[in-house]
Amino acid sequence: MATQGAQSNDKDLPTPPGEPAGQDVSGSGVDPSIARVAGLAVDLLGGLYDEPVDHGIGRSRGGLSTKLHHLVDGRGRPLVVLVGPGQANDSPMFPTLLQHLRVARCGPGRPRTTPDAVLGDKAYSARAHRRLLRSRGITAVIPEPSDQIRNRKRRGSAGGRPPVFDAEAYRGRNVVERSFNTVKQWRALATRYDKLAIVYRGAAVLRAITIWLKHLRDTP
Repeated sequence: MATQGAQSNDKDLPTPPGEPAGQDVSGSGVDPSIARVAGLAVDLLGGLYDEPVDHGIGRSRGGLSTKLHHLVDGRGRPLVVLVGPGQANDSPMFPTLLQHLRVARCGPGRPRTTPDAVLGDKAYSARAHRRLLRSRGITAVIPEPSDQIRNRKRRGSAGGRPPVFDAEAYRGRNVVERSFNTVKQWRALATRYDKLAIVYRGAAVLRAITIWLKHLRDTP
């Protein structure tokens, strides 16, 4: 899952008490990005350091491809990075992204694992995801796809109420797209040349570190 803040357009957000300076943990956004697989580089739902059987590579209409799944903060900086096959559905990766979210605090206390809100596109509108977010006290800023709207209306009162959706906050979801644009400035991430998923993910994590270093270099 990628996280994205509803306040992402504010470059001078105050730092919450106990949080690393310059980090916006007010919200989170989720999205994947597809990379073509080149040369010999032919579900990371287990351990982060286990090589999946399919090497995180899938076959779709465009040929062999892989997906980077990001959970980013409100300013588009990666918090969780996972790799999966390119043809796989985005939705099943959502709980895994959220499970691995850990934001360390400057002072004492456990790492923060619960953002204020999660912004995602219609691919993450499953009821199970909304229940998961609701159980953890996280606001879901996810639009409802047309087929779910039709099914709910068809069932009448049994279909329940439509989920709350903050259209104004959803405008901040574009930070995750901009984050992928920054990440893919590295040629080895824009096109995958590595056979092993753990190696490709290692490069993606390294890229995330370099992005964070630009924001943390002036942190005391």
